[in-house]
Amino acid sequence: MTKVSDSQQRSPLIETRSIDFIPEAERHGSLYSQFTLWLGANLQITAIVTGALAVVLGGDVFWSLIGLLIGQLLGGAVVALHAAQGPKLGLPQMISSRVQFGVYGAAIPIVLVCLMYLGFSATGAVLSGQAIAQLIDVSDSAGILIFASCIAFLTMFGYRVIHLVGKVASVLGVIAFVYLFTRLMTLNDIGLLLENRHFSWSTFLLAVSLSASWQIAFGPYVADYSRYLPSKTASWKTFTAVGLGTVLGAQASMVLGVFAAALAGANFRGHEVATIVGLGSTGVMASLLYLSVVFGKVTVSTLNAYGSFMCVATIISGFRSRLEITARQRMLFVLVIVAASTTLALLGQHSFLNTFKYFILFLLTFFTPWSAINLVDYYFINKERYDIAALSDPQGRYGRWNLLGISVYAIGVLVQLPFVDTKFYSGPMVAQLGGVDISWIVGLVVPGVLYYGLAKASVPAVAPERS
Repeated sequence: MTKVSDSQQRSPLIETRSIDFIPEAERHGSLYSQFTLWLGANLQITAIVTGALAVVLGGDVFWSLIGLLIGQLLGGAVVALHAAQGPKLGLPQMISSRVQFGVYGAAIPIVLVCLMYLGFSATGAVLSGQAIAQLIDVSDSAGILIFASCIAFLTMFGYRVIHLVGKVASVLGVIAFVYLFTRLMTLNDIGLLLENRHFSWSTFLLAVSLSASWQIAFGPYVADYSRYLPSKTASWKTFTAVGLGTVLGAQASMVLGVFAAALAGANFRGHEVATIVGLGSTGVMASLLYLSVVFGKVTVSTLNAYGSFMCVATIISGFRSRLEITARQRMLFVLVIVAASTTLALLGQHSFLNTFKYFILFLLTFFTPWSAINLVDYYFINKERYDIAALSDPQGRYGRWNLLGISVYAIGVLVQLPFVDTKFYSGPMVAQLGGVDISWIVGLVVPGVLYYGLAKASVPAVAPERS
């Protein structure tokens, strides 16, 4: 059993810190909580639907599973590298962007990340609303509103409650998934599905892109939930705990989604939640599965709302030159953020599945370059050492605007455009690749290499640690 530290016993249930530095005396938590948080965040319905898209959009079962696993490993490594920054810096993820973009300039990628959070929160609310509607016999819209109220309430508490919810979600998720997989294997001929193997580079790369994009999307806030760990926590341990949790959880969900979509065929569209629950049973057991679906979404939707608050607070604090945010301000931010995502969910609930594929691929265009720049700077340029005090000082060593980081970021976005495939725009290289969006690969490699070459020649050796 994990031993509870004195600092954790003293820390209040309602978080008092926001985006400011976490002193060593207030550090608490364990690597096990990192594993359970990200396992629980991925054992949920939106991840299932993401995996199902590999089949819905033309892939076969066998190669879709292989492609999804490869994407999980690639994207999971990126996410885990971001997570390892949390204990060392003691700050939310996006604050560190001020090193690469400047205290004011960091607002550029952060605004785009906020839009991403709103989109993910809205899509999660749609699926959760369907589950609540089935569970208590109300309309989907009423289910969305009930779900949003729960998210707003939990987000108010902050870090400790979010990790507690993650632990409960991981337990319920494991139980529900074991049950569903057992029913799936005993009632259906899975071997027959796996025998259908028609390899196609386009559908295979689509599966890789779907899972990689799912993982990388956690990058902008993953360190928010590891920043309370003691600073002496080994980076490789944080990397392993988060990486295992997010990869195992997402792959389990997506495997279930692939099988569900293959078995349901055309009936999957528009009936995603009912199809998944229908794999298990009816009656009381179905009600329990609907409850599990809702609780699984609670974890990641709370992460999204909390991460949105962190991003908004980071933008505002950058122009105020201070990191402190009052409890009242946090409450207001959370309510506005949840209200915005709920409005999007209510307006877009009837076109969810078609829109979702384009959304999760297009959003990577804007923050895979950020991820590449942030990781290269942290691990290879500044060697895991930042001047914490300068992060809130526009007159300090990082300045207001870092033209190097901003320029490389802009190039990273533009260089992806030939490879982007969305509902509104398709780049010239997409047709050559069989209709597959691989912009995320270009968006990681090109700006990462470019930033390393330019920054190595212009950035001072090693920034001092916080005194």
